[in-house]
Amino acid sequence: MMKWKKLLLSLSLCIFVTGCSSSQEYPTEYPESPAQQVSEILWPQSPGVDVLTDSRYAMVDMSNVSQGYVTARLLSSASKIKLQISKDDKKYNYDLTSMEYTAFPLQMGNGIYTIKILSQIEGTKYAVVASTQKEVSIQDEFSVYLYPNQVVNYGPDSIVVNKSFELTKDDKDDLTRIYHLFEYTVDVLDYDYEKADYVSDTYVLPDLTQAIENGSGICFDYASLLAALCRIQGIPARVIVGWTDIEYHAWVEIYLENEGWINPKVYFAKKDWSLVDPTFSDSGNADYTGKYEEVYHY
Repeated sequence: MMKWKKLLLSLSLCIFVTGCSSSQEYPTEYPESPAQQVSEILWPQSPGVDVLTDSRYAMVDMSNVSQGYVTARLLSSASKIKLQISKDDKKYNYDLTSMEYTAFPLQMGNGIYTIKILSQIEGTKYAVVASTQKEVSIQDEFSVYLYPNQVVNYGPDSIVVNKSFELTKDDKDDLTRIYHLFEYTVDVLDYDYEKADYVSDTYVLPDLTQAIENGSGICFDYASLLAALCRIQGIPARVIVGWTDIEYHAWVEIYLENEGWINPKVYFAKKDWSLVDPTFSDSGNADYTGKYEEVYHY
């Protein structure tokens, strides 16, 4: 498979970043910060203090909505079940696929959320089997993007955890950490055109271990891997799914203190920017300057 690489200049040059709302270049010798410790990684919990359930199908644990997530699991594999999380006019539908608890983000800010368990009737028709409303006040707006979830999925024993620490072990600041995590994502994955054809008709969640071991993936895998590597280092990152001028696509936004959400460009070296879009940066679209229009983020 032909693989195009974007040349990234050495970090020994001046480092620049751009924020999402400005074209200004910020000259930085980015402030140093302590390295993340394994004990500081945030893991979702399911204590069962506040639950929504239909005893036939699924259970949703809402005990940690103040941290920006719920967890859910199947109680039976007999039916196709969805979890629906909505607020105002925005709605996210997730397939429940595991009898182990998985986290799902509350990424629509503070307010009243509606949480539903849906059971398939036939085809794309689903019935609501359990529903509740929950007033959510998230203690830290960035915590939503520091926990693993169904889209950015990893556990304590995941390859991605060890890799994140290995890649950043000598780094002294978050921008340098992001650079090495970004560079690894672009380097380790080749674009999987066969999978891209398959998922045009079928929704497939990223599998980060499989992506790393196979050395391939589609844009969803690239974005999820980079977001996971950053979150493990305590750097808020979110996967964005939406439209570019080229296609329906997935990319990443990463938060840097005092700079805001980097979207979509980051300057790793003077006059040499890269998209915070590892798929495009690993392809012939590395110099893409068109629109990025969000539909969902995770």
